[in-house]
Amino acid sequence: MEQKFSFAQIDVFTAVPYKGNPLAVVRGADALSTEQMVAFANWTNLSETAFLLQPTSIAADYRVRIFTPTTELPFAGHPTLGACHAWLAAGGTPQGTEIVQQCEIGLIRIRRKDERLAFAAPPTTLEEIDHATRAQVAASLRVDPTAILAIQRVSQKPGWIAALFASRAQVLALQPDFAAMGPLKVGAVAPSPEGETDFEVRGFVPDLGIGEDPVTGSLNAGLARWLIGTGRAPSHYTAAQGTAMGRAGRIYLEQEGTDFWVGGDCVTCITGDVVI
Repeated sequence: MEQKFSFAQIDVFTAVPYKGNPLAVVRGADALSTEQMVAFANWTNLSETAFLLQPTSIAADYRVRIFTPTTELPFAGHPTLGACHAWLAAGGTPQGTEIVQQCEIGLIRIRRKDERLAFAAPPTTLEEIDHATRAQVAASLRVDPTAILAIQRVSQKPGWIAALFASRAQVLALQPDFAAMGPLKVGAVAPSPEGETDFEVRGFVPDLGIGEDPVTGSLNAGLARWLIGTGRAPSHYTAAQGTAMGRAGRIYLEQEGTDFWVGGDCVTCITGDVVI
C-alpha cells in the first residue's frame, strides 16, 4: 500500500544552493522495507539517499539508513551532515550538547559550530597499497605511475584509496577510465596554494552506480587523517571538491586531539511529500 512521507532535498558541503552534493532525505521512514528504500534510492539517481528512522540505541537522537542507486552504505559523510540538517529542520532536538546519529557503522557524533555542522570521523586504519593496486590506480586515472607522489588506503569502509598529486591542475585534468578502475574507490588530491582552499579533491566511485561523486565526506575524513598525520597538511585546513563538475564544494577539516572533524554547510533546496 502506498504511503506519503515528508521529503527534503539538501545540498551538502556548500552555502550556495545547487553547488554542492545533493542528498534526498525521507523522514519518518520506519514503515518502509529495505526493498522500498532501494527502489526509491535507485529512482532518485543521486549519489546517496537517506532515510530517517527512530533510533534503536538510547544514546542516539535519530537513526539513518543510507543508499546509493545500487547498494546500502554503512556510513557516508555527506548523508550524515544532510540527514542531520533535515532532522534539525524538522524540529529535532538533541539529548546533549552534541547530536548523535545512529547508522549501520555505529554512533556518529555531530556538532554545530557557527551554524555549520561537522561530524567526528569514525576510526579507521591507514594501509599501504601493494604494487599491483598502485598500477591499477594509475591506469584507471590514465596517468604515469610516477605522477602519483604517494598513495594510501585511507578508509576500510567504504574503502577509499587516495592518490596524491603535485598540483591542482593535474587533479582537475584527470579523465578516468572507469572500466579499468573496476571496484576501486579512488580519491585524487593535491595542494592548491593558488586557489581559495588548501587542497583540491576528486572522488571516483563507478561501482556505486555513479562515476564521480561531487563532494565526499568519507573520503575527506580519510584524507585528513593521512595528510595531517604525515605533516602534509596543518591541523586545520579547507578542501575544494566538485570543481571539475561545475560545483563549489567546501569541506572544513580539523583535528582536535584524537578526533578528526569533517564540516560543511547545508542548504535545503526542495521540501514536500513523496508517495512510496
